[in-house]
Amino acid sequence: DVQGCVVFSAAVLIRLLLLCFGVYQDQNLQVKYTDVDYHVFTDASKFITQGDSPYNRSTFRYTPLLALMLTPNILVSSYFGKLLFVGCDVLCGLLIFRLSSLRGVSRSSAWVYCGLWLFNPLPIGVSTRGNAESLLAVLVLSTLWCLECERLPSAALLFGLSVHMKIYPVTYALPIALSLWKPASRDRGVMRNVLACFSGDLLLFAAVSGSLFFALNVTFYSIYGWDFVHESYLYHVTRRDTRHNFSPYFYMLYVTSERSWSGCLALLCFLPQLLLLLVSSLMFHSDLPFCCFLHTAVFVSFNKVCTSQYFLWYLCLLPLVLPRLTFSVRRGFGLLLLWFVGQALWLAPAYYLEFEGWNAFALVWIAGLMFLLINSLILAQIISHYRPVDVQQKKTN
Repeated sequence: DVQGCVVFSAAVLIRLLLLCFGVYQDQNLQVKYTDVDYHVFTDASKFITQGDSPYNRSTFRYTPLLALMLTPNILVSSYFGKLLFVGCDVLCGLLIFRLSSLRGVSRSSAWVYCGLWLFNPLPIGVSTRGNAESLLAVLVLSTLWCLECERLPSAALLFGLSVHMKIYPVTYALPIALSLWKPASRDRGVMRNVLACFSGDLLLFAAVSGSLFFALNVTFYSIYGWDFVHESYLYHVTRRDTRHNFSPYFYMLYVTSERSWSGCLALLCFLPQLLLLLVSSLMFHSDLPFCCFLHTAVFVSFNKVCTSQYFLWYLCLLPLVLPRLTFSVRRGFGLLLLWFVGQALWLAPAYYLEFEGWNAFALVWIAGLMFLLINSLILAQIISHYRPVDVQQKKTN
């Protein structure tokens, strides 16, 4: 396929050029190109090669599996991790193409939607700077692809690994379970309907994904103890980030951080998320890519902590949704412009707070609330103009 070769060759070339530029910038300029998280990953990997715990590196709050995967940063080349993340970034494009084709999109259009990811500056910048978000995006997209192809054991393994790598994909568990659940029938008795709820597919998926998830956790707990549990999972649940970010809760958590009940308040922030995730699961589980997109967008928008790299969690799913939207291109560009305006409104006071030392916390918080309203408006537009994928059409393609 000539079109595919051109698209992927250009995508790889752009990323390699940015990697080379990043090396130059890191060596010659005061402002570094490489993300600080990449140095955290590398330091954690170094501790593993020395037989120590990766959690000896402060701020390493990930699974040890990530540090283990990046040990070639120490043993082979310090650029191995960036090449791995760039490879995952490009692989995301291929998975988007294949998923789009499975969902009834023409081949030529599927390349266009694939290109929306491959030539998006945000994932390009994130992966070439050494952030691991593309690795999780590959796992999520691979899970959906296996589910669309009805490869349940593979999908279950990938899902279990996704949740282990980062906790947010666990929100997909309910829509996946509902999609595998067999609805009640009047032709069956009560007991048979109850038993039918636990279909073979559902039990298989739960058993395989759960087994891998718990096997990895038990293994790493036996090696690293409570540090693993706290840094990989509990920290993210109880986290109260009082630094400025896009979250609508950041200012509230900032001004109450010294109160004894601030921990309970932080946990209460999960309630709007849980309610919206439950409703979207019940309404849209029949179209898993769309439901997972909504889940991720809701989770990120209403999270206690929200930074720009979190946007990648749902942007990798957006190309699967776009072909089914019925609003005009003009409205689509209008919503995109509105999204960028929302970020600009936040970035302006955030700059003066961060670099000029102004007391602009309230302005940053107000801008965060505006950004939440904009995201909610965009999601409402997407939901109201979404045309579900026809099941028969998916099977035909």
